[in-house]
Amino acid sequence: LWKYCRKNIGGPGFLINMPVIISPLAKSCENNLKLTQRFQPIIAGTEMGNGYSELNDPIDQAERFGTQQALREAGDTEAQMQDSDFVEALEYGMPPVCGFGFSERLFSFLMDKPIRECQTFPLMKPKGL
Repeated sequence: LWKYCRKNIGGPGFLINMPVIISPLAKSCENNLKLTQRFQPIIAGTEMGNGYSELNDPIDQAERFGTQQALREAGDTEAQMQDSDFVEALEYGMPPVCGFGFSERLFSFLMDKPIRECQTFPLMKPKGL
C-alpha cells in the first residue's frame, strides 16, 4: 500500500507516520502505537530520503526484531534482520535521537544520471568475476 501511495504522489510531498511493520527501527507515535515517527520526502513518485526518530526501548526493539525475523522466515526478503547486539546496546541506555539520510535517487534526479552512476557502493559485480 505504501509503495502504491508513494508512486502516485505527483508533486513534492511527504509520506509520514509509516506503519510499524515496515519501520522496525523507528519510534512509535504517542497517539497511535501502530504508526511510527518516520517520514520520506517524495518528488515525482520517488523517495528522495528517509528520516525517523530512533526507537530506544530495548524491549520494544526485541519484539519488533522477533516479528521481522518471522517475516524473513516466511520469505519476506525486505524484513529487517535480527540484531541482538543492537538490543543489548540499547539495554545500556540510549538518549532520544533522530536522523535523516538522502537517497541516491535525489542525486540521480539532480544530476540527471542513471541511479547506478550515483550509488556510493553499487551492488554490481565487475565483469569477469
